[in-house]
Amino acid sequence: MLPPQALLPAVVFALAALQALASDTFIAAVYEHAVILPDPTDQPVSPSHALALMNKNMDVLEAAIKEAAQQGAHIIVTPEDGIYGWRFTRESIYPYLEDIPDPAVNWIPCADPSRFGPAPVQERLSCMARNNSIYVVANIGDKKPCDSSDPSCPKDGRYQYNTDVVFDTQGKLVARYHKYNLFAGEDHFNYPKEPEAVTFETPFGKFGIFTCFDILFYEPAVVLVSKMQVDTVLFPTAWMNLLPFLTAVEFHSAWAMGMRVNVLAANTHNTSMEMTGSGIYAPAGARTYSYNMKTEDGHLLIAELDAHPHLSPASPPAVSWNSYALSVEKFSRNDHEFTGIIFGDPFTFTELTKPGGNLTVCQKDLCCHLRYKMAEKRDDEVYVLGAFDGLHVIEGQYYLQICSLLKCPSTNLSTCGQPVETAQTKFEMFSLSGTFGTSYVFPEVLYSGVQLAPGEFQVM
Repeated sequence: MLPPQALLPAVVFALAALQALASDTFIAAVYEHAVILPDPTDQPVSPSHALALMNKNMDVLEAAIKEAAQQGAHIIVTPEDGIYGWRFTRESIYPYLEDIPDPAVNWIPCADPSRFGPAPVQERLSCMARNNSIYVVANIGDKKPCDSSDPSCPKDGRYQYNTDVVFDTQGKLVARYHKYNLFAGEDHFNYPKEPEAVTFETPFGKFGIFTCFDILFYEPAVVLVSKMQVDTVLFPTAWMNLLPFLTAVEFHSAWAMGMRVNVLAANTHNTSMEMTGSGIYAPAGARTYSYNMKTEDGHLLIAELDAHPHLSPASPPAVSWNSYALSVEKFSRNDHEFTGIIFGDPFTFTELTKPGGNLTVCQKDLCCHLRYKMAEKRDDEVYVLGAFDGLHVIEGQYYLQICSLLKCPSTNLSTCGQPVETAQTKFEMFSLSGTFGTSYVFPEVLYSGVQLAPGEFQVM
């Protein structure tokens, strides 16, 4: 034991050591995994059969984790459903679930695997992190027993949760997150009673975590950034690309830009379901990304990020995305407004009938303003300015305000809003702005004739 007179110098030395361990940058990795899927069945398989499938996927993930660690990565994110896939009923997924304790129990499964009952998946993930000295983020299933004293307890006596886990470099469980916004078809899982804002500290910044569909909602996504002040968001996902909006690379990059945080997005890879698009995104743009609809291979991405992006001189300053739109007079309203549908939402459209000019289209409280100039107005292509201000109800309910400049599939205006793969018109410039009722604005660009990629944006 140190004598009292030595205590203060020791404390000062300890603080200095912690500061020395802190870093202004870190190396991040994400792995887009082509998941090995179980055979579809309504009946539960044996626990050993379930574990055999999960070990096949973890074999692939472990190779990616080792490669990332060898390249200096401090943390790696793997996808949603990356260990057992999908195609489940509530009953058939049960053998794949484990009891995942609260991280407050201070548990290293690799060193004490049976402390909370059988946990072979957590044990193996913990050992991957411990043996490679890297933070490992994975998505697995949690089960929690309940009884009649709980009025919300399901009839089968258990809760089942879509769950993210994080293990630190010692293999300790440091974070557990239960997905709050379940996507359509996830009826084999339960909703948590309350949204969870899960964060944890590292020598290279403060991290928050949520899963896939969560990114479209205020809780927990916005709460983690605006109230919990995280530096980096960990984002396991199984994202199905949908033109003209909700494409993985574009939306996740735009979200990082709009929220001014790093985003580590790891997608599953399944071309038959249009699942691809992973990346490492900073507020100033993508550091690296991958979008591959041609092969069925997994893909490892690695990039360096600022540990505290809001303090970095490379990050763009905070902006008010609607300040420009609110400061200008409305541009001319086109007399040819009409309604079209995008992903179930009724947009108000107006056609770009001239090679250049200014336009405004409004719906409810949202007015979208467009300045543009085409290099040449083509007769065989139609472009429209669209506005949507309302409740989206297709695969969930959430409020959206969208301004969009988009190409119609044909010169028939009734096709406007349907997906388009190519475009020939060159715009010398366009400036799109809107009177949004929120500061959470995510600007996206889909370029024509090239691989999907994040756009470059200038705040007017």
